[in-house]
Amino acid sequence: MFRYNPMFRYLAAALIVAATPALAAQEAMPMPARDCPATPVPPPAELAGWQGRTALSAASDPAGADAARIVPGKGVDAALLPTPAIRYPVRPAHPGGSVSHGGIFAFEITEAGTYRVAIGSGAWIEVVRGGQPATSTAHQPGPACSGVRKMVDFTLEPGSYLLEIAGNGAPRLPILIARLPR
Repeated sequence: MFRYNPMFRYLAAALIVAATPALAAQEAMPMPARDCPATPVPPPAELAGWQGRTALSAASDPAGADAARIVPGKGVDAALLPTPAIRYPVRPAHPGGSVSHGGIFAFEITEAGTYRVAIGSGAWIEVVRGGQPATSTAHQPGPACSGVRKMVDFTLEPGSYLLEIAGNGAPRLPILIARLPR
């Protein structure tokens, strides 16, 4: 049978104090960087539009989205807005805080199929049509060392859509909407 000894309390406290600097140092260590070349690796063929992106400014509300139109297959370097300035038509599940960035973009689908939204960060992606969010069919990281960090797939029918970007940590974000091969 174990008998409580007050010395155990002092011993436990001493061990915690001694271990704290080691634990703090481990938490402060940077994540190891991927061994990627200075120039990003070309993405796979279905994401070819990721290279040669053009500048595009995000809209703050659906009414301004026509001026922020993304053409599927052509990548953009999006200038985003501070989150408090955006009036999303559908509240994103992860809208981000007051210091994050986001925006609204319009795009048109002319042929039914699976479309991939690829972005250069872990921001939240929402595709909206007729005031309703589309259901994503797949989520995955981008190809290693390509600059694509996150990819989300959607099965879309012909029509007009809005792309909501939310919770991005920076005011700029590369974006590509690409139709996947059948």
